[in-house]
Amino acid sequence: MGHGPRYKVPKRRRREGKTNYYKRYKMILSGKPRFVVRRTLNYIIVQVVKAFPQGDITIAAAHSRELMKKYGWKAPGDNTPAAYLTGLLAGLRALKAGIKYAIPDIGLHRPIKGSRIFAAIKGGLDAGLEIPHSEEVLPTEDRIRGEHIASYAQKLASEDPALYERMFSRYLRIGLDPGRLPQHFEEVKNRILEDYKEVLST
Repeated sequence: MGHGPRYKVPKRRRREGKTNYYKRYKMILSGKPRFVVRRTLNYIIVQVVKAFPQGDITIAAAHSRELMKKYGWKAPGDNTPAAYLTGLLAGLRALKAGIKYAIPDIGLHRPIKGSRIFAAIKGGLDAGLEIPHSEEVLPTEDRIRGEHIASYAQKLASEDPALYERMFSRYLRIGLDPGRLPQHFEEVKNRILEDYKEVLST
């Protein structure tokens, strides 16, 4: 641990790996709402947040658990398609609340090209939000739809059934054939869009 007269103890949330205060300061100075994406072990959380002197106010939010409870999502809540759908849902709710522009806030997550964090941002973009980004970091349409998961599942099912059942136990337990993930993704996406068709028509 650092010591000496020049050592400065980091703020608690920085020590806990929750907040990058330098980035937060820059984002707050912009005065723009933030499109906040956070990933837990099993879920994706997306919020559209605005900073005020008394603290942050959440304007719109979505949790990937909602995909399961409200829209019939049967796949895990932490994969790339789930991240996209959660971002889409949060983006539509932000539009309904009158927000049209937000800056991305990925916290302390590493900005890895094509990651679930950027899948959520892609969802917000497709909802109609304007979010500054580079096209290069967004996942491809195939990955967003879960084509890579489906093709791997089909390959594994024919080559090693035991490993297939172990790797995709969460899918099979809920009753979803992982090979049908892209079709299931489209079904759930259409349910979300149908729910917010009034927002999309304005």
